[in-house]
Amino acid sequence: MAFDCNKARGVSLPNNRSSICTEGTIIQANPLSHYWKAKGWKSRDKLGNQKSSYGSIPRDSNTKKADEASGEATASTCGIRCFTDLPAALVCEVLARLDAKELGIVSCVSTLLHTLATDHQGWKKLYCERWGLPNLPATLNGPVVPGSPLDGKSWKTFFVEREFRSKSFMGKCNVDVLRGHNEDVRAVFLLASANLIFTGGRDSVVRMWNMEEGLLIDSSHPLGGTIRAVAADTRLLVTGGTNSYIQCWRAVDGNVHLFHISGNGTDQTSEFRLWGHEGPVTCLALDSLRIYSGSWDMTVRVWDRTHMECVQKLMHADWVWDLAPHGNTIASTAGRDAYVWDIRNSELTSLISNAHVGNTYSLARTHLANVLFTGGEDGAIRLFNVSDVSDDDEDSKPVATWVPHSGPVHSLAFEYPWLVSASSDGRIALIDSRKLLTPKKSSKGPFSVKSFDASAIEPPQRMLHGVGCDLFSIAIGADRIVCAGEDGAVRVWNFSEALEIERRAQALRSLRQENRMRRRKAQAEMNANGRRPDQCSIAMKKNQLKGDKSVT
Repeated sequence: MAFDCNKARGVSLPNNRSSICTEGTIIQANPLSHYWKAKGWKSRDKLGNQKSSYGSIPRDSNTKKADEASGEATASTCGIRCFTDLPAALVCEVLARLDAKELGIVSCVSTLLHTLATDHQGWKKLYCERWGLPNLPATLNGPVVPGSPLDGKSWKTFFVEREFRSKSFMGKCNVDVLRGHNEDVRAVFLLASANLIFTGGRDSVVRMWNMEEGLLIDSSHPLGGTIRAVAADTRLLVTGGTNSYIQCWRAVDGNVHLFHISGNGTDQTSEFRLWGHEGPVTCLALDSLRIYSGSWDMTVRVWDRTHMECVQKLMHADWVWDLAPHGNTIASTAGRDAYVWDIRNSELTSLISNAHVGNTYSLARTHLANVLFTGGEDGAIRLFNVSDVSDDDEDSKPVATWVPHSGPVHSLAFEYPWLVSASSDGRIALIDSRKLLTPKKSSKGPFSVKSFDASAIEPPQRMLHGVGCDLFSIAIGADRIVCAGEDGAVRVWNFSEALEIERRAQALRSLRQENRMRRRKAQAEMNANGRRPDQCSIAMKKNQLKGDKSVT
């Protein structure tokens, strides 16, 4: 929703022009002095009455009359009274330079600034820098979720809710165990927008689960090999494994669970296969236009989703273990190295040599193109800034390194600000990346990666134990962490209870703060009226304190 700053301030620009703060629009700030004279400073006086921590220059009646008489000349010499007297376009430009915390502080200053800061499009930018465009629940006909930004909810509200939910991973959790696979599970995928979990493993069966209830919804027929990779969105489900082909299911119109993977009594055209790899398929990913697949045949293939055909083949020097697309680039790991490719021209743009001691098994990317997390056979997790990687470096130096595991890191998943890892030591590590990724104030890029001394890197903020088996795959989203391993069980760590506990705690703190402010206001009114406080109330409080001490 575009926000008209001048309209909110109660003024109109000449010639029916208005300054609109919209994303991607550059607004030139024009001096407002040419119409302050016509307004007789009425709008300025109205804004000057707003209570603001910025303060204003004291103005007596004589000064005010002189201002009205001098008009434009006074406007150029008197100076700005407060922040809200700046031109509307300039106010919007200043707000666009603030981060989330600063915008929140500004919104508490006055009613006018609250309106400006709450409706400002900077909140959408802040949200997309961290999480990308929201992955809203949708059907084949598009988003239908009430309360989404498309349905009237402000971007500030959307940002605050998402930031609040990210804190739940440090709270209390419940562990749900989904049983159905007969052998080890090699791949899990969480499609939070559709409330679905997909799993596959050595029993060659793909299973679809309800995320909230933990119930099995549907399962495929045996596909004839170990399932090593699963990926999905609301239109397509793809799996791959040792049989070298990609099994695909299109979403069925009218199906509440999107896919009918068992194939009984449905249109057979919704299920098909893509052939091309000459070895086991180890990793898969989707975007709106393409399918990405990596294989032990040392290639990453890019498939066009419209025609379902291979359009690119990227050759590597070793077996491909993992991949992650981002915009027009795709990162992949093969052997000890990590690669970044430009899929527009199939060129290798960055090569991180010897990222780990042993194979680089796992990879995770954020919505920041230059940030790359890798996990390896040495049990380490490393953060690389791709923009700092030189083609001449035989061993690329990471920005940060963690060694939380005693076994290989088989899988990584990222949802801002949390990076989660699964290892053969049966443990899950949670790493908070907020201190490593710093918002930029310039327009060159949304974030920069801090440089840290190795000894200053904080250890993982939390470790989840108790699995007792090798873990091969992990996913994060919707207040949940989903992992699976060699025991055939799928574990869902549900942090929703922590979210509810924190909501109740916040409501209690707000109530206490409100009562405290009411007491202060009542005390101030009594002092202003020259009354003495009620002695009975004071005595009652003293007796209550004495009683509390005697009990303790």
